Amino acid sequence: MRLRTTFSLPENFNIDQLLNWAEKYSPVLVLNSNKKAQNFIDPYSKFEILAAIGSIDQLTEANDFFTQADTHLKVKDWHFGHLSYDLKNELEDLHSNHPDHIQFSAAHFFRPRWVLYTERSELHIEYDPQFDSGEQIQQLAQELFNTKHGEKLNPVHDIQTRVTEKEYISNVLKIQEHIQRGDIYEMNYCIEFFAENAHLRPALSYSRLNTISPMPFSCFYKMNDHYLLCASPERFIAKRGNKLISQPIKGTAKRGDTLSEDEKIRQDLYANEKERSENVMIVDLVRNDLSRTAARGTVKVEELFGIYSFQSLHQMISTVVSELNPEYSGLDAIRFAFPMGSMTGAPKVRAMQLIEEFESTKRGLYSGAVGYIDPNGDFDFNVVIRSIQYNAITKYLSFMVGSAVTIGSDAEKEYRECLLKAESMMLALNPDH
Repeated sequence: MRLRTTFSLPENFNIDQLLNWAEKYSPVLVLNSNKKAQNFIDPYSKFEILAAIGSIDQLTEANDFFTQADTHLKVKDWHFGHLSYDLKNELEDLHSNHPDHIQFSAAHFFRPRWVLYTERSELHIEYDPQFDSGEQIQQLAQELFNTKHGEKLNPVHDIQTRVTEKEYISNVLKIQEHIQRGDIYEMNYCIEFFAENAHLRPALSYSRLNTISPMPFSCFYKMNDHYLLCASPERFIAKRGNKLISQPIKGTAKRGDTLSEDEKIRQDLYANEKERSENVMIVDLVRNDLSRTAARGTVKVEELFGIYSFQSLHQMISTVVSELNPEYSGLDAIRFAFPMGSMTGAPKVRAMQLIEEFESTKRGLYSGAVGYIDPNGDFDFNVVIRSIQYNAITKYLSFMVGSAVTIGSDAEKEYRECLLKAESMMLALNPDH
């Protein structure tokens, strides 16, 4: 049973201090809702900042991961971690043979030594008295509050793309041939941007990314020498009591330069038949995924085609909910919904087969999920998009972007959408971009 100590936050305290202090530990997962930066209220968000530092025990990548996780997660405590996209190979008859330059594990969960979360002007630290005393936690908090801000950012130059525009357009046209043949209705096609010999300062780069693009499912994740700097706008799946919530995103538009232009772009996105078509296909897929663990008749679309405005983008987001059937666990609900339909396509398995055929980089943690499970069994996991991955040993840096390909897609417009999504990562890595 954990104990909790509460501290008043110093006036000048911010997330940068937390990151600079935490980066000497491993694992570290800082989940940042950026509540103050959003112009809407997320009724399902529980925390402003939630951080897991160090570990009491860990469940690393293993065969039959979900079976082992079911035993591991029976301990009523905090659990934090990730599921990579390539965990699909355990769930379906699939494979991933492309190069993986980042090398995050397929999945990882850990029980943290310390759990920190902010609430208005207070910091709460939960700890296990078997490992720490109240006096040690007092010292820990003082060390945190006395931490200085980070040094100057190291810009990353020479960011390359794995797929040229010409190759991208050619592949989209080939994917559309599969759609015409009836193999799939929609496929999320992604491309990689990368830099070699990149000397990144991860905490500083995350801070800059978060300033440029303050998203509700943002996170900083360190697992040994592997880093994820994430500015995700998308929730994969959350559990609140017996209620499950999934919020797929399909539909993206840039922000306008003036209020009137911005409002017109927002209205045009809402009315865009192509974007609606993409969105509703994935909503139907999510409804099907949730129905596998739902009590009969409880799968509902709580909101369809909601338009949410972020600092640099408008997004079309729908909300699908269900009530969990008592015969299933929360982990079952995650397993049956993974990977998320917004990053695969429909039908899901055939779309994933074609993703392997047309993409040239192993996705790894990209389009996977990062999040937490609390001691009561509630959880919240994001979709890992708009994210920079970094291997500090090999100095390899990578980020991927993608878009949904349907029969109505214009390949050149889809490529421009990819560049729009890449812009925040480019600016975070190189302010002169």
